[in-house]
Amino acid sequence: MAHFAEIDESGVVLRILVVPNDEEHRGQQYLSDDLLLDGTWRQCSYSATIRKNYPGVGFSYDSLRDAFIPPQPFASWKIDEETCRWTAPVAMPSDGGRYRWVEPTGWAAL
Repeated sequence: MAHFAEIDESGVVLRILVVPNDEEHRGQQYLSDDLLLDGTWRQCSYSATIRKNYPGVGFSYDSLRDAFIPPQPFASWKIDEETCRWTAPVAMPSDGGRYRWVEPTGWAAL
C-alpha cells in the first residue's frame, strides 16, 4: 500500500490516506479522479525513504527540502538539515539517567 499526505496551501499536512499498490503509480490522479478528493497530495512512506519523515497531521511539507517536518517541539531547537528533524541545542546527558527538556534551561533530570 502506498501512503499519500494531503497538504494545504501553507504546506500543513491535513490527513494521510492509503492508495492500493496497483494505483501507486498514479496516486494523485487516483485520489482526485477515482475518489473525487480535491487537494494537493504528496507520497510518503512509513520507512521514511520518501521525503525524510513519515508525516502526521500538523506536520509541514517543505517543498525546497522535499521533506515532511514535524512541528517544532521547543523554540530553541533547530532543524537538522540532513534528517529534517528537530534537535536540542545541547546534547542530552549520556550518563544513563532520565531527562526531559525544560525551556529555556535545557535538560533536567527526572
